[in-house]
Amino acid sequence: MKHAVGTALILTALAACETRQPGVSLGDGPFAPSGPVAGAEAVDGLTVGHRLMAAGQHELALKAYLRAAGEIGINADVLSAIGSANLHLGRIGQAETILRRAIKEDQSFVPAWNNLGVVLIEQGQAAEAARVFQTAFALDSGNSDEIRENLRLALANIQNPAYSSEKKTGNFDLVRRGRGQYLILSTR
Repeated sequence: MKHAVGTALILTALAACETRQPGVSLGDGPFAPSGPVAGAEAVDGLTVGHRLMAAGQHELALKAYLRAAGEIGINADVLSAIGSANLHLGRIGQAETILRRAIKEDQSFVPAWNNLGVVLIEQGQAAEAARVFQTAFALDSGNSDEIRENLRLALANIQNPAYSSEKKTGNFDLVRRGRGQYLILSTR
């Protein structure tokens, strides 16, 4: 009898521990599902990367952008995003190479031009940065205040090479979030 009562208590305790309600899948709990969720839409690598960049997780963003390159292929958008992540990680040389490649892919892609200008400013190449910002500004039809500010700062740096390093960059980095939508991220 003791054994039957003990077994009943254990079964009751285990039943009380079950947090799942009837008809609710285990994936609805407080923990992440261990695998793909049936019927859920996957978020593309670019979107994930942009969200990670906004959260300051640049290394993870770079991995998401590389995943996007594998999913959708290499294009100016993906290259610009990879270059931007490298810029944030302090990999200035890599960022410049990748952003120049993005511009070769699509010479009208504004974020790549702007990000390249930021890289050039970081390298102390104010004259080339001003030319690059002018191109970005023209391609954007002057619609971005941030690009205008980057151009102004680059021109000020040319006119006064002793311009303080704090004001050298506009602290802006433009990343495309889809057709016609831009996200402004700080570079430092």
